[in-house]
Amino acid sequence: MREPIQTDQAPRAIGPYSQAIRAGGLVFTSGQLGLDPATGKLREGGVKAQARQCMENAHAILKAAGSDFSKVVKATLFLADIQDFGAVNEVYGGYFPSDPPARSAFQVAALPMGALVEIEMIGLA
Repeated sequence: MREPIQTDQAPRAIGPYSQAIRAGGLVFTSGQLGLDPATGKLREGGVKAQARQCMENAHAILKAAGSDFSKVVKATLFLADIQDFGAVNEVYGGYFPSDPPARSAFQVAALPMGALVEIEMIGLA
């Protein structure tokens, strides 16, 4: 069974996609930008502020799907500038104090809306 996940606690999709899909005992989140769900605008304050907002958005979506960070098995980080890896890693690590999930991180040519970071996750439902 395939079930779309939607919550008002995270930004609305800015295209033809779901915030997440729950299927086969897993939750697949769409990439989360550092968008404030209340305003739909990127969080001000640089890459750390955007990374924190990405994580909060992912948390809200996971929660809506009946999951949480302790059930995340894989995360992917997309960075507009790989030089921001340390700053993003510092924020990200705070959400996984023990037994962090597998992870990949990449520099990309550009992110939607001029974002500095985007984070997607796969977790157990």
